[in-house]
Amino acid sequence: MDLDAVRTFVAVADAGRFQEAADRLAVTQQAVSKRVAALEKELGARLFTRTPRGARLSIDGQAFVPHARELLRAAERAAASVRPGSRALRVDVIGRRLAPAELLRAFHRTHPDIELDVVTLFDADAAVDALRSGTIDATFRALPHSPGRSTDGIESVRVYDEPVQLLTGPDHALAGARSVEPARLAGHRIWMPGLVTGTEWGTYYDDLAAAFGLTIEVTGPDFGTDPLLDTIADSPALATLVGELTRLVWPSDQDLRRIPVHGPTPVYPHSLIWRADNPHPALAALRAHLHATRPEPPGVGTWAPGWAQSLTPITTWA
Repeated sequence: MDLDAVRTFVAVADAGRFQEAADRLAVTQQAVSKRVAALEKELGARLFTRTPRGARLSIDGQAFVPHARELLRAAERAAASVRPGSRALRVDVIGRRLAPAELLRAFHRTHPDIELDVVTLFDADAAVDALRSGTIDATFRALPHSPGRSTDGIESVRVYDEPVQLLTGPDHALAGARSVEPARLAGHRIWMPGLVTGTEWGTYYDDLAAAFGLTIEVTGPDFGTDPLLDTIADSPALATLVGELTRLVWPSDQDLRRIPVHGPTPVYPHSLIWRADNPHPALAALRAHLHATRPEPPGVGTWAPGWAQSLTPITTWA
């Protein structure tokens, strides 16, 4: 059904005159008459009765007008659902316990009036595909970057270098340490069953292990965070690595220890990634917030993979 014709019908019903409806719609009276005639033909019903005083709704017109108004309201709701600034900003945070979710929560506390739709996609390929298709507005990822790759409208900027920590149970040999050097972890069993080969986090920890001679075990099924913490708490041999902002809660009797890793400090390089042609005003607000609140880079005493060394905005993805 032609919504312009429906809108014209409602305008005539409200005004009571074709000419007044034409003035409100900024079209000619002839255009109003043609639209109403086309709608009457489509419906197979006469909608108005012309009188010396103007146009009066027929019985069929009276029956149709509430439905016509609802059609127009539905059309406006449909348009508003995708109109930049009217719909929620949809952002992928990888996992709801991880640093990107904390960064987005901080943004929401600062901008509580901005509606957010938070999703968790599996890996960078899925996230970039969703950006390209318009399914999401932005994603937080550790973005491998090679300067020679072709630009395709995807942009990113490094927003947070997250220090990596060691997590142990109370009986682990390093449980009492105030901090530990990465090289000192060589020979200890680091258990991370959630690592998946080919993902950005899998690549990061592979590079970390190679740089410092670590052994990271991924054996066994990944049953989630709580079973992992149960195992670490009870083991004198197993430890794991977590980000500084990773939200972990455990019972007090587990007595788990989060130990800073320094000398150098491994940092996980989070980037915000978006489509350059995305006009959503809340996306600009998110980028401005992350720029204003980004901590100072930890400095020369840090380690990150070679593919993550640049702190400048990245505009390529292949």
